[in-house]
Amino acid sequence: MKAGYVLNDRYKIIRSLGEGGMANVYLARDLVLDRDVSVKVLRLDMRDDENTKRRFNREALAATELNDPHIVGVYDVGEENGMQYMVMEYVEGTDLKAFIQAHPHLSVETAITIMTQILQGVEVAHQHGIIHRDLKPQNILINHQKQIKITDFGIATASNANALTQTNTLLGSVHYLSPEQAKGSVATKCSDVYSLGIILYELLTGQVPFEGETAISIALKHFRDEVPSIRSLNPAVPQSLENVVLKATAKDPINRYQSAQAMLDDLSTALNSDRINEPRFQATMADDETKVLDVQQFKDLDAAQIKDTNHSRSDTRELKLKHQRRRIRRRWWFLVCMLLIALITGGGLYYYYNQMTSVPDLFGDTKTEAQDELASHHLKLGDVTMQYSSVVANGHVIKATGKQTKKYGQSVNVIMSRGVKRYTLDDYTGENYQNVAEILRNKGFTVHKETVHSADYDKNTIIKQSIAANTVAHPGSDSITLTVSSGKDTVKVPNFKNKSISDVQAYATKHGLQLTTLTTQDSKVADNHVVSQQPAVGKKLSQGDTLTVTVATSASSDTEKTTNIQVTIPYDDDYKENKVSIYIRDDDHNYGTVYQTMTINQETTVNLQFKLRNNSTGSYRVIRDGRTIMSVNNITA
Repeated sequence: MKAGYVLNDRYKIIRSLGEGGMANVYLARDLVLDRDVSVKVLRLDMRDDENTKRRFNREALAATELNDPHIVGVYDVGEENGMQYMVMEYVEGTDLKAFIQAHPHLSVETAITIMTQILQGVEVAHQHGIIHRDLKPQNILINHQKQIKITDFGIATASNANALTQTNTLLGSVHYLSPEQAKGSVATKCSDVYSLGIILYELLTGQVPFEGETAISIALKHFRDEVPSIRSLNPAVPQSLENVVLKATAKDPINRYQSAQAMLDDLSTALNSDRINEPRFQATMADDETKVLDVQQFKDLDAAQIKDTNHSRSDTRELKLKHQRRRIRRRWWFLVCMLLIALITGGGLYYYYNQMTSVPDLFGDTKTEAQDELASHHLKLGDVTMQYSSVVANGHVIKATGKQTKKYGQSVNVIMSRGVKRYTLDDYTGENYQNVAEILRNKGFTVHKETVHSADYDKNTIIKQSIAANTVAHPGSDSITLTVSSGKDTVKVPNFKNKSISDVQAYATKHGLQLTTLTTQDSKVADNHVVSQQPAVGKKLSQGDTLTVTVATSASSDTEKTTNIQVTIPYDDDYKENKVSIYIRDDDHNYGTVYQTMTINQETTVNLQFKLRNNSTGSYRVIRDGRTIMSVNNITA
């Protein structure tokens, strides 16, 4: 995308931050929240690759479940014109790989400080059941204050899902890959611990422990060769700290730390004086024993039976005894064969139903696809729970629940998506802003507030909403702006003395005040200029209040008074435009002539000026399309 492009009418692209095998990353400006963000966009050539799309969606799902200062936050996920994108927290700095290359001789204390933050972030992911599977310095960001942020959960998986099903594919970077991942086995928390141990090795030495000409040669070293000595490369590292690396990178997962927290606890005491010279860590070897079933007892039983039947018999019964022995012998062999068949069958069934298999990755599968995938792993679909999701389409699997490995024939429970949750908005006009905002935010909406003065609505009352009532909206993606009354607009009354009546009228119209004009003879003040006012200077008036001024005149005792009336004409929305005629009756006008005509397309307020003498009265009519819609009589000064 080019600089200046606005994604989803919100995120303005500033410049490219980098390009990867799956997606491109850009620096952008969030125009709504006025902050810098990073936008990750799936590459054009990858948008038809289902595996890549699944990995992109998995990263979004995994990251949105995590909220930790050491994990890059995900703010938004969406799609525009076929472009799948993810909006993330922007970290101003570099990745840990570049940082190590620029600082190859870090102090032991600095290495421990950085590693502590990484372990804290990984532990949070593990507590949420998410295994990263691709921990490496390139996926760890560091700012100028040496604060750490873990990113790129693209091949992360829930710990209760299949961690690695493609045994011929090495996921993750081979320099940091655990032996079991290199062999295509299931990735566990201990696999992440192994990668963390390699990262700590690199922090302490400035280099990775294993190098090779090909990825396969490096992978072979991970499960065949011992990690080279750290202390030979960096004598400043005590044995206790090297032991942390050795235990984290043990070949057998059972000899490693069983959690990131356990590694963090050991690392926090590695520089204690009582541990500096502790013995070098040595992994223990497991010892198994195979037991064999002894069937000699069956032969002894047969011999006893034969002996019991081999008594002395008369010659006349010898033939019968031979036949009897033959029948016993056949019966014994039949029983032995049946027993062997039962043992073999039972053993086979026991072996089958006790054989362990990994739960496959069902993310994004339909129900039928999930059933077929489970059947290929000798498993079956169990309970299906539905929940809303802004990432996974309706009718597709979000994740499998339960253990990541199961016995043959067992059921796997899954959570499937209902799609994006929708909500029909009510009409909130006239309701209290705080109450409505709390309700909408609890449903997942982003709520913005705009305040305006209003004489028709009490303070903190909603005047209008940006999304109309009865509209179906999407919590989590849609935002609502509520226009709220701040009450009447109050003004301090200025000093109008010696001001012309036209100036006073302009002020009253601007602030929505009703103006009443009285006249008096005053030789010291010019005609049509203010002699006195009510209320006094400095008093406050609100919209709709009355301002009364007395103006000088040289007229006779037949005093003329001027009264201004504000009239609000309603708008009939059945027509695009309303043609309105206004008639007034006072000392200068009558209903025979039109006082004012206008065309309105919204509710409109006009100011009518009446001139009345000797306590006479006035009136007005408002006519729209030939029909009188407003009529007021007995207007007095």
